[in-house]
Amino acid sequence: MPVSGNRECTAGVDESMDLSTHHARTRSRGVNPPVYWIARMVLQPLIHLWFGLRRHGTGHIPREGGVLLAANHRSFLDPFIVGCCARRPIYFVAKRELFEKRWQGWLLNALGAFPIRRGESDDEAMETARILLERGEAVVIFPEGTRVRRGGLGTPKRGVGRLALEAGVPVVPVAIAGTDKVRRGWVVRPAGVTVRCGRPMTFPRSDAPSQRIAGAVTERVWACVQLQWEWLGGRPASRELAPVRAPRWAA
Repeated sequence: MPVSGNRECTAGVDESMDLSTHHARTRSRGVNPPVYWIARMVLQPLIHLWFGLRRHGTGHIPREGGVLLAANHRSFLDPFIVGCCARRPIYFVAKRELFEKRWQGWLLNALGAFPIRRGESDDEAMETARILLERGEAVVIFPEGTRVRRGGLGTPKRGVGRLALEAGVPVVPVAIAGTDKVRRGWVVRPAGVTVRCGRPMTFPRSDAPSQRIAGAVTERVWACVQLQWEWLGGRPASRELAPVRAPRWAA
């Protein structure tokens, strides 16, 4: 029993060190320019042709300076779709399991990805995103925290609001439709994909925003993502009607 416990402890330390290495590389070096731009020159035309990509509102994404792109998440393809809308490198979070293989982790790092621990508060990933934003980079975040393949949009986490307030950068709401239909098993099929970017939103900077304020900012951002989603034909969010109290004389 003690031996097993030590192994689990050692594995946890090794995993933490590996993830920290990826974060350190992203913070200090950023994307690998030759790898990033070669991959983009190859993938972007293929994405346009294979998926018939249609883009709306891409002019709302600033060409310089820190910007947070808040998008819904339907498929593994979403970061690349958003990347096709910006004329600059973008950074994005990816689940930590994708970094387990050393070569794969290096490649993802070179393309702008950094790991995040899903299902828990990951301060290290948030710190990496904040550093990138303050350095003037573009960062994509998926407030739902995981892929929502069917139906309407999921429930956002407070992280996007906290990050927007701490970094003090504009937030561009982004909606992506159609990427949930491109993959069946290991087969990637041609399917219509559309993306729409809304106007940038700005919020006052706060070094230590409360959970209540971060939650309020998240709701504001997510409402704008929902508007872009509905414009693309997505299912609207269920809205509760407030009860109307009739006057006493009314029948």
